[in-house]
Amino acid sequence: RPSPEEALQWRDSLEKLLQNPYGLASFHSFLRSEFSEENAEFWVACEDYKKTKSPLKMAEKAKKIYEEFIQTEAPKEVNIDHFTKAVTMKNLVEPSPSSFDMAQKRIFALMEKDSLPRFVRSEFYQELIK
Repeated sequence: RPSPEEALQWRDSLEKLLQNPYGLASFHSFLRSEFSEENAEFWVACEDYKKTKSPLKMAEKAKKIYEEFIQTEAPKEVNIDHFTKAVTMKNLVEPSPSSFDMAQKRIFALMEKDSLPRFVRSEFYQELIK
């Protein structure tokens, strides 16, 4: 469990929050309560994807991420604009570590602007900073 001081830093840094396993788990639970956990799950999947070395594994993971989060009517479809979706699809013709960068940045910005302020006001977070 993080110290209250550590948890307080998350108010101003979604990045610090997502890099802390406890912070990520708390944020994920909060998002689940709001029915928007696909954003955090997509972000985590992209981080994992970028660490993939094998081109074969990368292609497999890219297909899975696309089918789970990007394609229209995907089970956990994230909310990205048509331009970002088109760029991402074009990037997946030849998967590289940066294939999902634009989409991941959009979702990060969405979580930072939208979900983080609500998380900070939530009981999930208030309990951590006591």
